[in-house]
Amino acid sequence: MELRQLEYFVAVAEEANFTRAAQRVHVAQPAVSAQIARLERELGQPLLDRSRREVRLTAAGAAVLPYARAALDAVRHAKTAVDELIQLVRGSVTVGTVTAHDFDMAGLLAQFHAAHPLVDITLAADESDALLDCLHSGRFDAAIVSVGTELPAGLTAEVVTDQRIVAAVAADHPWHRRRAVALRDLVDHPVIALPRGAGIRHQFDEACRAAGVAVRVAFEASTPNALADLAERGLGVAVLPESVAVNRTALHPLPITPELRGRLVFAWRAHGPMSPAARVLIEMACRQLRTGVPVAVQER
Repeated sequence: MELRQLEYFVAVAEEANFTRAAQRVHVAQPAVSAQIARLERELGQPLLDRSRREVRLTAAGAAVLPYARAALDAVRHAKTAVDELIQLVRGSVTVGTVTAHDFDMAGLLAQFHAAHPLVDITLAADESDALLDCLHSGRFDAAIVSVGTELPAGLTAEVVTDQRIVAAVAADHPWHRRRAVALRDLVDHPVIALPRGAGIRHQFDEACRAAGVAVRVAFEASTPNALADLAERGLGVAVLPESVAVNRTALHPLPITPELRGRLVFAWRAHGPMSPAARVLIEMACRQLRTGVPVAVQER
């Protein structure tokens, strides 16, 4: 029994016609008839009823068909497994990230490289808007990005951090004794914020728009720590993640009302093709985020 005999048999069974089946498997019709006849002789039973205009399965053919399909599926899966192994051994993966986060990206990539040393790894840093565009377009396989309470459509993600966005002022600022501020309170004060395109800046701008207030962003800096540096020197009110503000003794963090939250997520496309290398890296990242422990991998 040969695989091509099973392939031809399944084609005739599904097409109910020898000519259409031959076209489907790209061989001459007599070759299809000959191989199925050989299969029938080997099994000792006719599989197809050829006495009618439309070819039909015999009882024996109906019994054999599921097994023929399963055998062909197994061969396809075996080929796919080998193809994926080849791609994993010599594939490529591209990851993006915002500039400031608490995830051990270097450790993840080092472990992945130890297990799959021939896979090319590209790591790029950018603002969240640009990273999201790269994810949607397929230029990046995965990225750490800043998002709001809702994950952008078409993506799946694991949360890296989820915390409040606060206003932070220097210890000698007039607000140093306040316990919270409203967005409207920022109108008369210079604001220090991340540049447009950053996730936190986008959420802050949208919140101001929704509240009907127009604030003056006097200074922009590319990282939350740089914002904190400027605020410590009394240059204005920094809008930044709470974890950054509370770790600075020279800053006084103030929750913003209504509350703003910033989420960093490790995201990838929910649908569409994904290389084996990217899939393995994403699985490693998810396990690390869920357990908080770097993933141990075996070298290959």
